Amino acid sequence: MPTDLRASSFLAACLVLLGSCSSSPAGEELSRGSEGTARKSVGMALAGETAALSYSGFRVGQHPDRGDGERNPSRSEILEDLTILSLQGVRLIRLYDSGTNSQDVLRLIDEEAIPIKVLLGSWLRAEVSNHHGCPWLDEPIPTAVLVENKRQNALELKRTIRLAVQYPEVICAINVGNEALVEWNDHMVPADSVLDYVRTVRSSVKQPVTVADNWAWWTTDAGIELAAELDFVGVHSYPVWEGKGVEVGLASTVSDIESVQAAIPNVPVAILEAGWASTSAEFGERASEAAQERYVAELLGWANETGTTVFLFEAFDEPWKGDPRNPAGAEKHWGLWNVDRTPKAAVAALADRR
Repeated sequence: MPTDLRASSFLAACLVLLGSCSSSPAGEELSRGSEGTARKSVGMALAGETAALSYSGFRVGQHPDRGDGERNPSRSEILEDLTILSLQGVRLIRLYDSGTNSQDVLRLIDEEAIPIKVLLGSWLRAEVSNHHGCPWLDEPIPTAVLVENKRQNALELKRTIRLAVQYPEVICAINVGNEALVEWNDHMVPADSVLDYVRTVRSSVKQPVTVADNWAWWTTDAGIELAAELDFVGVHSYPVWEGKGVEVGLASTVSDIESVQAAIPNVPVAILEAGWASTSAEFGERASEAAQERYVAELLGWANETGTTVFLFEAFDEPWKGDPRNPAGAEKHWGLWNVDRTPKAAVAALADRR
């Protein structure tokens, strides 16, 4: 795949695909409405798309800042990724933070006129030490670190707001915090603080605003209270993490969504993460390319039928994730493409949705 494409050649390739793509998903596109307007909990098609992908393009030897600095993909590498995605008809991606790498992605989409919209994230760092609830957090997070994290969270929100204003035609929605509320996370933020952050962002941008977390958390009292302040609810569903096989994968995810909709009947719902690992020491034979392909195909069929946006987790395998001593760890193998950018079987299911 060439890495030096510019807008003219890029758009020429995309126009060929657009001629064969469906552009009328079953659901309704979300927009910011007036406060107090009655809303119905329905499948919501963000930016008119039902099939979307979570994306961060870290390759071998690359990673976000883990305490010793970040090693980000180059411009040409990001452009190669966006070209791969766009040529498969992907028109919507999710970015998890508003840092340097995400800024590079947004800049390239804008400069190269790439027909991809973005759900932009504000990554929230731990403001509470959840060492009693998180299985892999072995000791308390020092108070000084938590104080600094809160300062960094404020800066992250400012970056997110700035980018939302700078790229109004690219950024279609904002996500504040990713799994920062569920009881097992290692970067916990109090629900009241997340609510304050949501209000800050909603008062400063025109795009719809959401929060992403595990489906079960949204059925709690705190989840129901927070949902009332959102334009739509962002749900994560991972049947394979719950010990289930792919033969019940779709039914499990649909049950998750129905549980959230029953608890929050007045706010639209979208799936911001759902996927199936192609390799996993944790899942054994339940993880395979065939299982991943089946889950993706069935989930995207449901998404199209119900008009619900589903962000598949994720675009590309990322070796930096999880335990570096465990190359077969699930966290490294959720991509629809391998880290070398060769496609897995599930890419065919992504293409077939059209």
